[in-house]
Amino acid sequence: MARLLRINTRTKKVTEDTLAGDYAGLGGRGLTSRIVRKEVPPTCHPLSAANKLIVAPGLLTGTTAANTGRLSVGGKSPLTGTIKESNAGGTFSQKLARLDIMGLVLEDKPDPDAAFQVIFISKNGVQLTEVPEISGLGTYDASTKLFEKFGSKVGIMVIGPAGENSRLASSIQFTDPKGNPSRAAGRGGLGALMGSKKIKAIVIDSQDAKAPEVADKEAFKAAAKRWAEILVSHPVTGQGLPSYGTSILINIINEAGTLPTKNFRDGRFDKAADISGEKMVELINQRKGVAKEGCHAGCVIQCSQKYCDENGQYLTSGFEYETVWAFGSNLLISNMDHIAHLDRLCDDLGLDTIETGTTVAMAMEAGVIPWGDGLAAIDLLKRIYDPKDYLGAIIGNGTAFTAEAFGVDRVPVVKKQSLPAYDPRAAKGVGVTYATTPMGADHTAGYAICQNILKVGGDIDPLGKQGNVEVSKNLQIATAAVDATGFCLFVAFAVLDTDDALDTIAKLISSRFGISFTADDIGKTGIEILKDEYSFNRDAGFTKAHDQLPDFFIQEELPPHKVKWDFTVDELQKAKVEI
Repeated sequence: MARLLRINTRTKKVTEDTLAGDYAGLGGRGLTSRIVRKEVPPTCHPLSAANKLIVAPGLLTGTTAANTGRLSVGGKSPLTGTIKESNAGGTFSQKLARLDIMGLVLEDKPDPDAAFQVIFISKNGVQLTEVPEISGLGTYDASTKLFEKFGSKVGIMVIGPAGENSRLASSIQFTDPKGNPSRAAGRGGLGALMGSKKIKAIVIDSQDAKAPEVADKEAFKAAAKRWAEILVSHPVTGQGLPSYGTSILINIINEAGTLPTKNFRDGRFDKAADISGEKMVELINQRKGVAKEGCHAGCVIQCSQKYCDENGQYLTSGFEYETVWAFGSNLLISNMDHIAHLDRLCDDLGLDTIETGTTVAMAMEAGVIPWGDGLAAIDLLKRIYDPKDYLGAIIGNGTAFTAEAFGVDRVPVVKKQSLPAYDPRAAKGVGVTYATTPMGADHTAGYAICQNILKVGGDIDPLGKQGNVEVSKNLQIATAAVDATGFCLFVAFAVLDTDDALDTIAKLISSRFGISFTADDIGKTGIEILKDEYSFNRDAGFTKAHDQLPDFFIQEELPPHKVKWDFTVDELQKAKVEI
């Protein structure tokens, strides 16, 4: 029977429920957003005792179906003040599912001077213990010590110094199959929420636990086989991503004229080739790294990698397109090693790379460090390790906060969350998503780059308005449903191009739980999730006026296409489901 564990972080009391009533049949983002909607006061302070941090594997996580190892982390966002779901890979989710834990809820809040705790979960129960030697450590050293203490086969969810000090840009990191804390629930500052609960790490041991029961084994096996065929036969999930990782997009997006350069001043970067996926793989092969590996067991896309420094020593992994953009063209940095060091620092400090890259851009706008100076950016991030360093405290609190601190008025945020790696003026479908998603600017909430640029699942002009509101709305609904299953979002490339993909997903869910679940139910699931999220934001005080991009996107033409952002607030409302 699927379990919901609640841990009171002040009293250390652990309680256990089954998923019933409003929570019956929910997983991943469906469960995190429903719990936030039902149990968190929308107007509460995100770092108060009233807020909750929820962790939930997807409905199919822990099974043999390919690419189902993702995890949803939810709460009221310390960065945006909205509801938040942040999605991560790593080994943690599958281990939770193997213990039949469909949800983990951290509640209440200890006194400010209380020591940080580590939560250890196994088949024998839940323990909270102090591990003082890891307080203040980066996630790499902390993970090493936790593996030494709890064994090499555990999964770890951990915050770095940024989260311990409740910095608004902080992430939660998860260990990958190699034991590196390189997978992140990055967006929305949920590391600060975990830090406010005085939880440094959660360690999970699923040894001797069985995989989740499947109601109809033969039907599930047949659907899982077809599902794997769909993924490996598609040119993006079967060839492009495994060959060059997500950074294959650098050259593609640059050629399309929508690669944000120097804080969204241009759509092309003249040194894009130096930071491309092709260049990354060339360096990885020269240094005997690994150009292709998965972030969790059962991944057939394998878009992650092991990136080594110039001496052949491991530096980072999970080195993705958005990170390369955030510290690359966005800052005019073209040295791949400098970008990799910045990625490693973010993973170790526990910081969202997208938010931190645009934050450094604010520092460059203000003249704190020069444009294009990778070494200066590295030194700037290192200051975040010291909780008493005033500049580190500013940078750790994200783009909007840093811009206010330095008097910068060119601030690429929606609902205080920074825009990701596609300029919305030249990719208007994803721009609609930035403006209207309940999460603040987030490309993964409705990835219309598929139709705008990659021509997967349709062909919609990225520079015009026609069709872009509709495609964003449909993608937001579909994405919310995907996030409930535990699937990696990248499966969407194959799903959009394959006629029987939705039916196959429905068969996986039906046979897993022994229920009747159709392709139409997938869309209904997404709509219900979005209703929870939009209604929470409404009650938190957000209005349609918050669903718009910053003025400079409306006022300035973007080279080379010379296009502006031209959607009105009322036009954008059509991209939202009704509540």
